[in-house]
Amino acid sequence: MAWNPPGKDCGACGAPTCEAFLARVRRGEKALPDCVFYPTGTAPSRFEGEARHSGRDVLGGEYDFILDPLPGEVSARKIVLPFRPDLVEKWGIAAGDIVVGRPAGAGCPVQHVLSVIRASPVSGLLTCLVVGPEVSRGGEFKDVEAYHIVGFEGIARTVRREPVFGMRQRFLPGYCMMNLTHTGVVNMILARSSGLHVRVEDIRL
Repeated sequence: MAWNPPGKDCGACGAPTCEAFLARVRRGEKALPDCVFYPTGTAPSRFEGEARHSGRDVLGGEYDFILDPLPGEVSARKIVLPFRPDLVEKWGIAAGDIVVGRPAGAGCPVQHVLSVIRASPVSGLLTCLVVGPEVSRGGEFKDVEAYHIVGFEGIARTVRREPVFGMRQRFLPGYCMMNLTHTGVVNMILARSSGLHVRVEDIRL
């Protein structure tokens, strides 16, 4: 095939991953235009290039690094605080649960589907992986509606500048469906065999 989806694994096409989508295309169950990122000719195809991490986001802004998943995970870890943190204890949210909500504290208009890997009944903080929306279709999930993004954690892939401890830097979560640069303070850097394991907090768009 001459065109490939951008690897966002957003689930908008009904397949859980871009690879699964391509498999369905090969079997004749889907067509390439079923991908929301497929260039139609009615709009510039620049979105395809940006999805491949050109070094500039959808607004043309540069970023220092891309935050990729830790080994064996599907996205960079996202640490969130629901607007109602008491619901974590009240609803018994725990590792393995699927939670949906919008990062309204940062002003993001996109609802996210999150797979919880750690939940604190004391602070209400949820450490999650971002998964495609298909995970929440037809299954059980907990809708917290809105949350603050407290931080991200993952492997930094340098584009312009390596992460610097204590510095506020511009970065792009590798799965961001808006392809929009985030900023945050780098408050942890660990050298791993897989790369620089970084945590970024005080997130702003």
